[in-house]
Amino acid sequence: MTMKPTGHEYAVRKSDAEWREQLSPAEYQVLREAGTERPWVGEYTDSKTTGVYACRACGAELFESDTKFESHCGWPSFWSPLAGDAVELLEDRSMGMKRIEVRCASCGSHLGHVFEGEGFDTPTDQRYCINSISMTLRPAADA
Repeated sequence: MTMKPTGHEYAVRKSDAEWREQLSPAEYQVLREAGTERPWVGEYTDSKTTGVYACRACGAELFESDTKFESHCGWPSFWSPLAGDAVELLEDRSMGMKRIEVRCASCGSHLGHVFEGEGFDTPTDQRYCINSISMTLRPAADA
């Protein structure tokens, strides 16, 4: 799937060739082509490590581990981004569904989707369903 431009001016801008050089083929497919990794295979799906999750493409901080929760969906889930402007939310009508896509606000990379009203016992009743491959975890000692 090709990502649609948003008109947003990102702080981190690179050419397609630069992204391909920086990212592995699997990272590129998710981050720059809005792909999805298979459920239950991501390195952070079951992680309990305290720290900050950052964009794998540009390093911008996205989510804190204390907002991560068990949703049993196969991908890491968070109830809130680190700050209101850490992510960009876009309507996504691909695959015959209406969803809200989550992108990194610093570089425009695809992270996953956010869902509301699923009944999780979280402060926001939101589930940011994020691909592990789109993030790196900075443990608290390193954050």
